Amino acid sequence: MRSVEIEIRTGSSEVVHDLTGECERFLSDVDGDGLLHVWVPHATAGLAVLETGAGSDDDLLAALRELLPPDRRWRHRHGTPGHGRDHVLPALVPPYATVPVLGGVMALGTWQSVCLVDTNVDNPVRKVRLSFLPG
Repeated sequence: MRSVEIEIRTGSSEVVHDLTGECERFLSDVDGDGLLHVWVPHATAGLAVLETGAGSDDDLLAALRELLPPDRRWRHRHGTPGHGRDHVLPALVPPYATVPVLGGVMALGTWQSVCLVDTNVDNPVRKVRLSFLPG
């Protein structure tokens, strides 16, 4: 198994950050088949496979704001008001994704991208672990 941890700067606003390029670079010297496992070791972030750039990423953030409003209703209260919702996020947007790799290339659909989903405005830097498990 090959594994590397990368750092992503998400800034101070909610974001859907496309990781597809980082995943492709990680797999650049792979020529076989296997699985790419992507892991976010944070209690307040998740991973999603979705279309980006056509509004779906903004729609996801809007849906999460509706499902998990950034207000004071949450019992978990440290940090920015509404931060408790960030700790519920990984139950809906899991902190992992696994993508088949065929001939060293992710077998994503035409419009699919691997994305970090981060609603936690208190943590501007995230770590993401990429692991390739050969078949």
